[in-house]
Amino acid sequence: MRVQLLVSSIVATAAVLAAQEPAPAPAIPTGPPQTYTVDAGVKVPLNLINSISTKHSQAGDRVYLESAFPILARGRIVIPVGSYVAGTVTEIKKPGRVKGRGELYVRFDTLTLPNGVTREFTSRMGGMDASSTGNLDRDEGKVVSEGNKAGDLQTVAETTATGASVGGIAGAVASHAGMGLGVGAGVGAAAGIIAVLVSRGPDAILAKGSTVEMILDRSVTFTDADLNFGNYQPPRMSGPVAQMPEQPKSPLPLPIRK
Repeated sequence: MRVQLLVSSIVATAAVLAAQEPAPAPAIPTGPPQTYTVDAGVKVPLNLINSISTKHSQAGDRVYLESAFPILARGRIVIPVGSYVAGTVTEIKKPGRVKGRGELYVRFDTLTLPNGVTREFTSRMGGMDASSTGNLDRDEGKVVSEGNKAGDLQTVAETTATGASVGGIAGAVASHAGMGLGVGAGVGAAAGIIAVLVSRGPDAILAKGSTVEMILDRSVTFTDADLNFGNYQPPRMSGPVAQMPEQPKSPLPLPIRK
């Protein structure tokens, strides 16, 4: 009898202990990690951190930029605002004295996310805002300086007018006013042409703070681990882009409610 009671007690104790053991953890799937791809041809808006120009820059200079707008893939942000892009000035052509415009080539090399994940590529510029000086050749990704025909004509006209005035005064003193005007105008025009020939044309400039577009030349892929940004908070936009325009004030007084 005592043996049966002892066996029953052991069985009951084992049942209680078994009930208290935690249930086995569910099996973790071992499939491939989720991937997020930004396709080739996608445009990434960037803000310039340093300025470059055909006047002050040279081939090999580095260009530093920040992403200005988030890029998504499959509904998830993969390139957040504040990601860093580094590029290189590959070629500089200064504007000529007689003809030829300045040319500025920029190549984008690397993208670094806020958590340090980096991707390399070779991308070109596909757009720029109005704060930069020059025209963008979208096919080659180069900035070409603008011509200065109006300025050249103004220079010649101003020197011609000045020469004619001086010649007229000198001719009047010598009693040959008409001849003085002609000679003075000719000398002034020649001086203006010389001034145009010895001066260079306008430079191509990508100003600090301006916005350009980078066109990805190849697809860029990230995994879930690559996109772990922790407590990262995107930087707040500052400057005139983030400011709401002031609403015009109505010239008429508002009606008074009774």
